[in-house]
Amino acid sequence: MLSGPDYRAATVGRIRPYRPADEDVVVDLWARASRIAHPFVPGEGGGERERKMREIYLVQADNWVAEDANGRVVALLGMLGSEIGGLFVHPDAQGAGIGRVLVEFAAARHDSVTLDVYENNHKARGFYTTMGFAEEGRHPDEDSGHMLITLRRPGHSTAAAAGAPHISGDVDRPANSSTG
Repeated sequence: MLSGPDYRAATVGRIRPYRPADEDVVVDLWARASRIAHPFVPGEGGGERERKMREIYLVQADNWVAEDANGRVVALLGMLGSEIGGLFVHPDAQGAGIGRVLVEFAAARHDSVTLDVYENNHKARGFYTTMGFAEEGRHPDEDSGHMLITLRRPGHSTAAAAGAPHISGDVDRPANSSTG
């Protein structure tokens, strides 16, 4: 388990592509973060939702992980083109700026980025508002029926002109990556 007063002050050591060997650690952090963020979704963090995470999302998305300075995987960013399909930070690492770094990482690669957030996830909605996202629409989640809000923010080319912060830290790029 990730914890301790020194951990809360940790920053991102590096961002690197997800590897199949990360699966158990990533699914664990996703499950923990999801249960906290989505207590209104029955079965969140397990069962059929975990199966989909393992068999679909971790296979089909362009997934990146953030490691802390000690090399521990502490967050997952799943991209579907310019859509942030998922952003999950281990509960013990939340509030340390890791989510902010991953959003900027995603935005640096696209003219704009979008995402869906549950209407009832007030903490995430506040975070994304702070990160410059604006509401674009609403629709029900196909699986749970809960309302999702689609958000958009300018990416690197537009944000740079507006004075967005520069991303620091190491980034490992896959040899076959077309991003950048």
